[in-house]
Amino acid sequence: MMQSSIRHANALLQKCGTARRHNPGAIEETGMTGSSGDRDGSTAVAVEGLWRVATFRAAFFLCLWLVLAGVNPTDIPAAAAAIAAATWTSLHLLEPSRSRWSGPALVRLVLLFLYQSVVAGVDVARRALDPRLPLRPGFVVYPTGLSRGTRRNVFATLTSLLPGTVPTGEESGQIVYHCLDVGQPVVAELAAEEGALVRALYND
Repeated sequence: MMQSSIRHANALLQKCGTARRHNPGAIEETGMTGSSGDRDGSTAVAVEGLWRVATFRAAFFLCLWLVLAGVNPTDIPAAAAAIAAATWTSLHLLEPSRSRWSGPALVRLVLLFLYQSVVAGVDVARRALDPRLPLRPGFVVYPTGLSRGTRRNVFATLTSLLPGTVPTGEESGQIVYHCLDVGQPVVAELAAEEGALVRALYND
C-alpha cells in the first residue's frame, strides 16, 4: 500500500516537471504582468516628455525662422521641412534629459558669474599694470563631478570666460586649468561655479 502511494506521488511530480518545462511562462504570471504594467507606464511618461521637448524645440526653430526669413505664406512648405529637420537633428544630437531648470538658481548663477568676472578682471588688470608683475602662472587640476559630454563641456565653456583661468584639457577625468596665479583659491571658485551651474540647469 505504501509502495503504491510512493509510486503515485512520483508520477505526480513527473507530470508537474513536464508541465513546467513545456510552459515556463505560467509561473509567477501575475508578477510579470505587474512588471509589464510598470514598464508601460514609464514608457508612456518618457514618450510624453519627449513630445513636450520636441514641441518646445519646434516652436523655438519656428521663431528663429520668422526672425531670419520673415512671414511669407509661400515659404510655409520650406519652413515646415526645415523646422522638422532641425527638431529631429536636435533630438538626436542633444537628447532630452530629466533635468529641471530652476529660475532663481539661474539668476544666482548669472549674478555669480558677473561678480567673479568683474573681480577677476580687476585683479588681472592690477597684476598686468603692476611694475613688479606679481604673477605665479601654472596649472591647476580641478576634480569636477560633472559627467563627460554636454554638462562638462558647458562648465568648461562657462569657466573659460572668466579672466585668468583657461581650461587646457583633461587628466585622469579631471579638468586642467591654466591660471595666472596658482596661489589664488582657483579650485574653490571653480567649485562654487559648478555648484551654481548644477542647481540652475542640472537639477535632476
